[in-house]
Amino acid sequence: MPEPTKKDETPNGQPEESVAPDSNGALPLPEISLEVSPPPDEDDAAATTPSPTPQPDDSVPLPEMGRKDSVWSLGDGQAPEDLDKPIDTPPRSTLLIESPQSASMAVGGDISFVAKVEAKDLLRKPTVKWFKGKWMDLASKTGKHLQLKETFDRQTKIHTFEMHIIKAKENYAGNYRCEVTYKDKFDSCSFDLEVKEAETGSQNIDIRSAFKRSSEGQEDAGELDFSGLLKHREPKQQDDAPDVDVWEILKNARPDQYEKIAFMYGITDLRGLLRRMKKIPKEEKKSEAFAKKLEPAYQVDKGGKIRLVVDLADPTVELKWYKNGQEIRPSPKYIFEHKGTQRIMVINNCSMNDDAAYSVAAGDEKCATELFVKELPVKIVKGIEPVKTTVNERIELECEVSEEGAQVKWMKNGVEVPTGVRSRYRVKSEGTKHFLVIDDASREDTGTYSLMASGGTSEAHVKVDLKPLKIYQDLQDMTVKLGQPLKLHCEIYPGNVPGRWYRNGQLIQPNDRITIIHRNKVHRLEIEASSLHDAGDYTFVPEGYSQSLSAKIHIIDPPRVHLDSLNFPDNMVTIVAGNKLRLEIPISGEPAPRVVWMKGERVILESGHRVRAETYGDQTSLTIDITEREDSGNYKIVLQNEAGEATASVKIKVVDIPDPPEAPLVPVVGGDWCSMTWEPPKYDGGSPILGYFIERKKKQSSRWMRLNFDLIKETSFEPKKMIEGVPYEVRIFAVNAIGVSKPSEPSKAFTPLAVTSEPTMLVVDDVTDTTVTVKWRPPETIGAAGLDGYIVEYCIEGANDWVVSNTELTEKTKYTITGLTPGSKILVRVRAINAAGASPPRTLQHSVLVKEVIEPPKIRVPRHLKQTYTRRVGEAVNLVVPFMGKPRPKVTWLKEGNPIEPTHVSIRNTDCDSIIFIRKAERSHSGKYEMTVQVENHVDTAIIDIQIVDLPGPPQCVTIEDVWGGNVALVWTPPKDNGNSPITGYTIQKADKKTMEWFTCIEHYHRTCITITELVVGNEYFFRMYSENMCGLSEAATQTKKSALIVKEGISPHDTAQHQYHAQPHSFTLPPTGMQMKTHEFNDRDFKEAPKFTQPLINTFAIAGYNATLNCSVRANPRPKVIWMKNKIAILDDPRYRMFSNQGVCTLEIRKPSPYDGGMYTCKAINDLGEAQVDCKLEVKGGFTFYELMQRGVPLHLIDKYMNEHKIVEQEK
Repeated sequence: MPEPTKKDETPNGQPEESVAPDSNGALPLPEISLEVSPPPDEDDAAATTPSPTPQPDDSVPLPEMGRKDSVWSLGDGQAPEDLDKPIDTPPRSTLLIESPQSASMAVGGDISFVAKVEAKDLLRKPTVKWFKGKWMDLASKTGKHLQLKETFDRQTKIHTFEMHIIKAKENYAGNYRCEVTYKDKFDSCSFDLEVKEAETGSQNIDIRSAFKRSSEGQEDAGELDFSGLLKHREPKQQDDAPDVDVWEILKNARPDQYEKIAFMYGITDLRGLLRRMKKIPKEEKKSEAFAKKLEPAYQVDKGGKIRLVVDLADPTVELKWYKNGQEIRPSPKYIFEHKGTQRIMVINNCSMNDDAAYSVAAGDEKCATELFVKELPVKIVKGIEPVKTTVNERIELECEVSEEGAQVKWMKNGVEVPTGVRSRYRVKSEGTKHFLVIDDASREDTGTYSLMASGGTSEAHVKVDLKPLKIYQDLQDMTVKLGQPLKLHCEIYPGNVPGRWYRNGQLIQPNDRITIIHRNKVHRLEIEASSLHDAGDYTFVPEGYSQSLSAKIHIIDPPRVHLDSLNFPDNMVTIVAGNKLRLEIPISGEPAPRVVWMKGERVILESGHRVRAETYGDQTSLTIDITEREDSGNYKIVLQNEAGEATASVKIKVVDIPDPPEAPLVPVVGGDWCSMTWEPPKYDGGSPILGYFIERKKKQSSRWMRLNFDLIKETSFEPKKMIEGVPYEVRIFAVNAIGVSKPSEPSKAFTPLAVTSEPTMLVVDDVTDTTVTVKWRPPETIGAAGLDGYIVEYCIEGANDWVVSNTELTEKTKYTITGLTPGSKILVRVRAINAAGASPPRTLQHSVLVKEVIEPPKIRVPRHLKQTYTRRVGEAVNLVVPFMGKPRPKVTWLKEGNPIEPTHVSIRNTDCDSIIFIRKAERSHSGKYEMTVQVENHVDTAIIDIQIVDLPGPPQCVTIEDVWGGNVALVWTPPKDNGNSPITGYTIQKADKKTMEWFTCIEHYHRTCITITELVVGNEYFFRMYSENMCGLSEAATQTKKSALIVKEGISPHDTAQHQYHAQPHSFTLPPTGMQMKTHEFNDRDFKEAPKFTQPLINTFAIAGYNATLNCSVRANPRPKVIWMKNKIAILDDPRYRMFSNQGVCTLEIRKPSPYDGGMYTCKAINDLGEAQVDCKLEVKGGFTFYELMQRGVPLHLIDKYMNEHKIVEQEK
């Protein structure tokens, strides 16, 4: 709907020529020439609030219903001062009975605007919205400066809507609009507010700051400005002086460029800008082509004619007219006239399409204007006349309006009449006449009909009455047999009147059985097959009439028993014993029949105690309070009435839980399971057995445990997960559809016992020409039955006959099968036997050839015997040296190449090792023992070095070499007897001659000379010395023969006793004043020396998987840095190696070496004086042992092959 604010009207109420919108629908600013000067004051500029680029219709305020301070021209020659004259108020709209009026006020004042809507024809409150400009909804701006209020007067039925503006500011001025909406109705009213202020002298300010956007969050936030609808921006610091002269730019720009310039320089209050420009004195710019340009805007009524006139300064200039940028060609619509210097374009029969922007170009100059086409309201010329008719008649409502082709609305009771394809209403128009047609009128069409046009409304009342009712044929009473069709018939006038059928006051709806027919005057009710429920009083009521037609229907029926309603197959009723049975059977018959229940020849009476029969209404029942098995049988029902007799029979079956089964049998027992069987119960309770539940318990316990939760259909079961060796009992429950029986008697007690698992690690231990010796290990699982022994069986390869080798069980895990044929191949297996039986057999994987195999001898020297075996005198020596070889090797021992005396050393040989035993070792037992193992021509030897050590003897001679100050120098010679072990050090002790209590000065001293220091002056000391080896200190000590006296300086040596060493100066001088001692100067001994290995590394053999150590000793001062290397590569941060150094002894430990760890190892010692290194070779013997191969189950011949190959490789090395 067009907005009233878009058009202006003159004071006489006639439309004037005005400018038209451009092609995009926005009204461009008029083309004017302005003398632009800065705004008059800063306060006015600061009061402006930011707003988006406004549309031209609200960019300049309008007085009353026009634009008061607009600079537009409204028609030819209208003076600008005429704009301030009041104009007539337009006609009142269909919703607003009072519209808000334009007003003016001073800054800081209050004002109210009121709009009223009459609610007489409205069903609910209308919706009212207040706008500023075109789009800003003021409902979101309410606050301390704006308030909206709504009231309703119930007596006058008028809604009042008020808008209050409090403490107005200058930027509140502008165009406002009030919109009213109710369903499909719409009305609006535009009004202006002018806020006046005191003018002050103009001063130079930046136009951009005068019309800039206000900051968010300040005191004015929430007022009537556009800032809340724009994107939030941070306030920017304005420059003190403008960069450009925007006034000059606006002065020289066309009005249609104002929006672009304002957006470019951040000026958003375009309305305030235009207000400022109006107050600036205008400077007319003389046009070279036009003596008089087009007016800024023109207005014309729809269908009218408009003349656009320009006066040319040069009549010879070519002139072109444009509409929305498109050139206009002469036509009956557009006529061009020439009158002197005037050029005129006449637009005939103006329509809404002519509402546009027009321009004329003369050479390079151009002037433009806008044409507004005003649409006149459509008025009612001839109103609608009231209509009174009857149903089924045709109704045609006619109304004539003032304009042909006008848009109108037909309403019924205030609601628009639907005019769709399926609607009962048809709308048509012929010229200025409009028609509403109802072809087949009904009573619902009664109401008030109205036609709404833009200039008025016409309404009239339409009343539709019924036609008088005439009955041509009434309903007739009928008697119908049950099941026969029932038809009711009547005829009434008018024929097109529908009606409703009722039975006993209840509405009858058509369905599959009941058919209701209406054809013209005839109304029929047909029932295909009558039933007893169809009997009663039937009534037909014509719709819309108070009259009715009625008839009575009677239904008769012979007696019948309806057993089908029981839904039991073969009419058999099954009931669980002990429950109450109430069997209700529907019966029918008219009149009600007499009922008799019978079982056999016995009649069941209604007065029975436990079993009784009852009849009432349309059903009969048989009741048995507590059913028993004897109640099973056939029951007969006899019905009799005047229409006939009917009989039926019902079979009743009483079912119960089954009897308990007999005690189950347990024929087979396993380690944790058993197998049990049983017989079904003799009586199944009248219902098939569905399955069984099994329970078990320990014999000593009373707690039964259910073994299955799903029924078992069979009569056998295998309980599992029982504890071996514990006696158990089992029992059975039978289950049918009724329930679970009582438990059966428990079975006889049984004890689960399991055979052991098969023996493990069965290997061949020895083979001769007639025997095979096998050995094995016990089973991993034995169980509660224990292990009684083993059975060894064998069979010839290729045969399946296993022969038991031992007639009696053997408890050992080794057995020799004898009596075999030389050269044959046999398979051997072993079974473990206990009380539960024989275990699964363990069988050799490969056959065994009965032939003795020669195995070369091999001595397996223990690791600790590969180096010197050391023991102390008196300790026992017991060495076991294992060896291999088949047949049994011959073992001989030699000491230093001579046979060993049996009286000194005991030797005992077995099949696989040799033991050398010395009960009490003596030093004479030390030496190298050579062991020789021989099998035929194959020989293997090993040397064992035995060292028997004892305590060493004391040093030979200890002498005091020198005494000076508090020091004594001692010298001695090593002992003659070192105890068969290197001397590792000496212990020196001292004793005061007075007390002769010995105190240790130093222990573990390695050299044969020493200086004892820090002796007490005046004391006389004796010294003694112990030698030390790996067994400990010598039993005796060697003491100095003389003592050492520590004397003070200056005392004459003659004062001391004879045979004593004393501290005295080496030279004396006797000066005149007294005796003075001159001490001898000694040079400090230089103990520094380069590294020197006192014990080298020894080539070593290591066994794969066993830790190995390499040892050596080094002497150096200062302490050397020790580096270990493998194959000339330093060993650094390798977790497989550990290095130690203690008192010069260097040790390298190799953790669990592998053949890869073999090679050349070097120990290198470095200090400032030099370096030294020693080397050794480490060989790691890898592979599996004989025992490990047997554990892995490798056949004996493959073990022999592997060991022989390994021995050849070692011999080659």
